[in-house]
Amino acid sequence: MADAIRDGLEAYLRDHLGASGLAVVACDPIPEGHSGWTYFVTTEDGASTQRYVLRLPPPGARIAGPADIPRQGRIMAALNEQGLPTPRIVVNCAEPALDGRPFVLMERVEGVRIEKLVGQVPAVAIATAACDLLHRLQEVPVAESGIGEERAVSLAEEMMRWAWLMQRAPEELTGRAPELGTLLAAKQPPEPAPALVHADFHYGNMLFRVESGKPEIVALLDWEIAEVGAPLLDLGCLCVVAQRGRANPDAPNPGGGLEIDADEVIRIFGADPEESRWYLALSAYKYASIFGYNLMLHRRGKRPDPMYEKLTGVIMTLIEGGIELLA
Repeated sequence: MADAIRDGLEAYLRDHLGASGLAVVACDPIPEGHSGWTYFVTTEDGASTQRYVLRLPPPGARIAGPADIPRQGRIMAALNEQGLPTPRIVVNCAEPALDGRPFVLMERVEGVRIEKLVGQVPAVAIATAACDLLHRLQEVPVAESGIGEERAVSLAEEMMRWAWLMQRAPEELTGRAPELGTLLAAKQPPEPAPALVHADFHYGNMLFRVESGKPEIVALLDWEIAEVGAPLLDLGCLCVVAQRGRANPDAPNPGGGLEIDADEVIRIFGADPEESRWYLALSAYKYASIFGYNLMLHRRGKRPDPMYEKLTGVIMTLIEGGIELLA
């Protein structure tokens, strides 16, 4: 499969970039993460060598939602032009040009993942960098976000989205999910002014570098479920994903664990603590539903990934933690 993708990409780039001597010399699946069809690509053209990242939707997928790769490319291109840390988009092809699929080719950003950063710099410094980036992200005018034409997602719609997934997760793990769903609906805050929302804003989707002992975020990746919606959704993600492993220390956490209390992150960001509790509870519900849904897909052989078998305790812990936040 990688050879076919490499050959197709080489032909496309030669044609559309006017580089008849360009060769794709490597096209290797990225081992980290669970987002699927992402590759490290290296090209050579004479004495010039370039390193890229290629993203594709799954074969045969309907180009919508998380599989709408060109939409992700539009967002990253719009933010890169405004100086935010997203990769520069080299090609954003909406046509089925590569193995029958659209694709995005972006410059590869050199940085380290959160796993290598934890313990090297203070946790509070990492959280501060993430909160600073979140403020910058929320200052982007929606019209200049790359998805400014889309309708804002209401909080009720947000809850229903994850309820749909939760209903398809293993029932033995999600027995108390209806209780959390009821609390979320009963205590829903007023609709805020909408902003661009990454919707999976956590340390595992960031690349870092350290300058003079201070961490800097050089890339915010994986815009699969970005939307126009409530700004505090991203703060909830940041807090919940980092802390969810405390009750399940042996469970994998590709979102990147960080030893810092959620209350401290909320203080650093400058949000109202009481209002933030609801968004933390919603994030707990959201990630429990995502993990549970993916576990169902794994068990049915539709999307094999054994990591999700190790998250059964995390799913229950998230639901119980969300209830504690709102009860």
